[in-house]
Amino acid sequence: MTRFTIAAAQYPIEQLESWADYAGKLTAWVEAAVTGGAALAVFPEYGAMELAALDPATSGDLAGSLASVAAFAPQVDALHRQLAARLGIHILAASMPVRHKDRFVNRARLFAPSGKVGVQDKLVMTRFEREQWFISGSGPLRLFQTSLGIIGINICYDSEFPLLARAQVEAGMELLLVPSCTDSLHGYWRVRLGAQARALEGQCFVVQAPTVGEAAWSPAVDVNRGAAGVYGPPDKGLPENGVVALGELDAAQWLFAEIDLATVAQLRADGGVLNARHWAEQPGAGALSAIEVVDLR
Repeated sequence: MTRFTIAAAQYPIEQLESWADYAGKLTAWVEAAVTGGAALAVFPEYGAMELAALDPATSGDLAGSLASVAAFAPQVDALHRQLAARLGIHILAASMPVRHKDRFVNRARLFAPSGKVGVQDKLVMTRFEREQWFISGSGPLRLFQTSLGIIGINICYDSEFPLLARAQVEAGMELLLVPSCTDSLHGYWRVRLGAQARALEGQCFVVQAPTVGEAAWSPAVDVNRGAAGVYGPPDKGLPENGVVALGELDAAQWLFAEIDLATVAQLRADGGVLNARHWAEQPGAGALSAIEVVDLR
């Protein structure tokens, strides 16, 4: 399958009262994506932080919320795995803090209908994450072989560093997923411009999915701004500005877009420009991150 529909979430952070509320919300969102024809549903960075509301003792505590949300990881993953298999859809789960050795990392998980799951940790942390929240970067950088195509993940700030996506492109990436969480339009635009730049450089499709809305009870994700977007290189057969689809700013919604990954191979072979091929001609183009490839088929 090269042509399929993507659903990118503009996901609202809500003050839930129980695990059943979360499970019901997630199930309804995924079912809506399937009803819209999606083969892949993309949730945002830190969308799982709404689970902090289930522990009133720590929900208002920046550090304490890490442990309380991380404790839900097995249940969260089991629910996503069940939904992916039952509904026959690939799901990029909202990233969440996970305890890794003696620290917390920001982890995204890609669930396939096959029952397999791939994991990508955020590599480069923002100032807020490293200076106030004390979440650590981790790796390795990965690619995921799926029945849809070859997928990479750059979590939010990672999309602003071109050598990460470039390493994935050189390993064959066709589609880059960028889950994001930004508390200002400055932040949203930084990630969006990074996503569009990665689509241009790599001659591939890039999907951004943000958190939206206000959650005053949470010191971690209290303000959320952004719009989902599906981007491609501005070249033959695609929009002149590279914007395949764009959501309504700050609205809670799915953004649906159909893409054809055969376009990636076509443009890399015979585009109006050949950015992906000509990367090495830049002065200073050199060593890239090692890539681990995970088969989710």
